[in-house]
Amino acid sequence: MSTLKVLSEDFSNWTCEACGETLVPRPVTLDYLESRFRVELPACPRCGLVLVPESLALGKMAEVERLLEDK
Repeated sequence: MSTLKVLSEDFSNWTCEACGETLVPRPVTLDYLESRFRVELPACPRCGLVLVPESLALGKMAEVERLLEDK
Protein backbone atom coordinates (compact mmCIF):
# COMPACT_ATOMS: atom_id res chain seq x y z
CA MET A 1 0.00 0.00 0.00
CA SER A 2 1.50 3.36 -0.98
CA THR A 3 1.54 6.34 1.39
CA LEU A 4 -0.39 9.46 0.38
CA LYS A 5 1.20 12.81 1.15
CA VAL A 6 -1.76 15.12 1.79
CA LEU A 7 -0.18 17.99 3.74
CA SER A 8 2.01 20.71 2.30
CA GLU A 9 2.25 22.69 5.55
CA ASP A 10 5.30 22.49 7.84
CA PHE A 11 4.43 21.14 11.32
CA SER A 12 8.06 20.94 12.57
CA ASN A 13 7.37 23.69 15.13
CA TRP A 14 4.53 21.67 16.75
CA THR A 15 5.17 19.57 19.85
CA CYS A 16 3.26 16.75 21.52
CA GLU A 17 1.24 18.05 24.50
CA ALA A 18 1.81 14.85 26.49
CA CYS A 19 5.53 14.22 25.74
CA GLY A 20 6.95 17.55 24.62
CA GLU A 21 8.54 15.86 21.58
CA THR A 22 8.62 17.61 18.21
CA LEU A 23 6.12 16.09 15.77
CA VAL A 24 7.59 14.37 12.74
CA PRO A 25 5.94 13.18 9.49
CA ARG A 26 5.01 9.50 9.76
CA PRO A 27 2.94 7.02 7.73
CA VAL A 28 -0.40 6.40 9.48
CA THR A 29 -3.12 3.93 8.52
CA LEU A 30 -6.67 5.34 8.52
CA ASP A 31 -9.74 3.09 8.37
CA TYR A 32 -13.26 4.18 7.48
CA LEU A 33 -16.22 2.11 6.28
CA GLU A 34 -14.14 -0.91 5.22
CA SER A 35 -11.66 1.30 3.36
CA ARG A 36 -8.06 1.70 4.42
CA PHE A 37 -5.69 4.55 3.56
CA ARG A 38 -2.02 5.05 4.37
CA VAL A 39 -1.36 8.77 4.85
CA GLU A 40 1.66 10.74 6.03
CA LEU A 41 0.70 12.87 9.06
CA PRO A 42 2.61 14.66 11.85
CA ALA A 43 3.03 12.33 14.84
CA CYS A 44 4.89 12.15 18.13
CA PRO A 45 7.95 9.86 17.84
CA ARG A 46 7.63 8.85 21.51
CA CYS A 47 3.93 8.12 22.17
CA GLY A 48 2.61 7.92 18.59
CA LEU A 49 -0.10 10.56 19.03
CA VAL A 50 -1.11 11.78 15.57
CA LEU A 51 -2.10 15.33 14.63
CA VAL A 52 -4.95 15.62 12.13
CA PRO A 53 -4.98 19.31 11.20
CA GLU A 54 -8.41 20.94 11.17
CA SER A 55 -7.99 21.95 7.53
CA LEU A 56 -7.48 18.30 6.55
CA ALA A 57 -10.31 16.98 8.76
CA LEU A 58 -12.84 19.49 7.44
CA GLY A 59 -11.51 19.41 3.87
CA LYS A 60 -10.20 16.31 2.14
CA MET A 61 -11.15 13.84 4.91
CA ALA A 62 -14.75 15.10 5.03
CA GLU A 63 -14.94 14.90 1.23
CA VAL A 64 -13.68 11.28 1.21
CA GLU A 65 -16.17 10.38 3.99
CA ARG A 66 -19.05 11.74 1.90
CA LEU A 67 -17.88 9.82 -1.18
CA LEU A 68 -17.60 6.54 0.78
CA GLU A 69 -20.99 7.03 2.44
CA ASP A 70 -22.65 7.69 -0.94
CA LYS A 71 -21.37 4.36 -2.35
